[in-house]
Amino acid sequence: MHDSTVPKGQDQLSRRTLLRGAGVAMALPWLESIRVWGSESTTAQGDAAAPKRFAALFMACGVNPEHWWAKGAGEQMELSSTLQPMEPLKTKLNVINGLFNRNATGVGIHPGQTGNILSGASLQKGAELRGGISVDQVLANHLGHQTAQPSLVLGCEQPTTGYHETNFSMAYSSHISWQNATSPVPMEVYPALAFDSLFDNRGSRRNQSVLDRVREEAAALSRRTSSSDREKLDEYLTSVREVETRIEQMRKAQEKAAERARNRGQQVITMQRPDNGLPVDIRDRHALLAVPVLRPVMR
Repeated sequence: MHDSTVPKGQDQLSRRTLLRGAGVAMALPWLESIRVWGSESTTAQGDAAAPKRFAALFMACGVNPEHWWAKGAGEQMELSSTLQPMEPLKTKLNVINGLFNRNATGVGIHPGQTGNILSGASLQKGAELRGGISVDQVLANHLGHQTAQPSLVLGCEQPTTGYHETNFSMAYSSHISWQNATSPVPMEVYPALAFDSLFDNRGSRRNQSVLDRVREEAAALSRRTSSSDREKLDEYLTSVREVETRIEQMRKAQEKAAERARNRGQQVITMQRPDNGLPVDIRDRHALLAVPVLRPVMR
């Protein structure tokens, strides 16, 4: 049921409506007064299908298998204590067991089991890197044309140099995404730089709020939705502003770190937290790297 305050005919918007501004298109949260994806109105407006997405999350220390399992399927699926937060979404989950990576056996721990987690390739020991392209980059090569930025690799720690006691390069420990057999995909550890990359914050745009760039469309959309959706939209935009504020604080810390490195004659990558501009509490960086409320889509 739609709110009676919605002007007649205005519920024909697509739920895939984006707030567009200079060089950026910001996806919106679910709005009840806007028609569902794939409806006739969506087709009539010529909205393109949502681009396909793939995401991989790597936890370096693994999980406790005693508390990481699922039984059954659909509404009857039973989730372990660790997966319990996914309860509201369990009808959309596929929990896969029994995967096996033969080339990650008999090679010790860390490098030999990390560098091929998304490729399954055999890794070469010694000074020369050799493995295989990772599945995320295979997908990026095929689907990346759907977005301006085909791939984004984020990390919480700077890459590690040197060799493991097993004679595997620590580059394998530092990267799970590989563009080919010999080259890892550079990852971004600074939330501010990841944010700038997503929102095309170059030149003067870096000093301009993303919300300022979509202000006119946000106001127009607000006038066309129900009162409850206007409240939801206001909350969403407020959360975006809060993330921007935190990002800006980390940007200043990063700039100070770069200056500190120049004064010391060393590279930022060799510095420890917080001297390198990254927070001591890694949870702060996790939250900002995820940027959960933004869900941006570049033009």
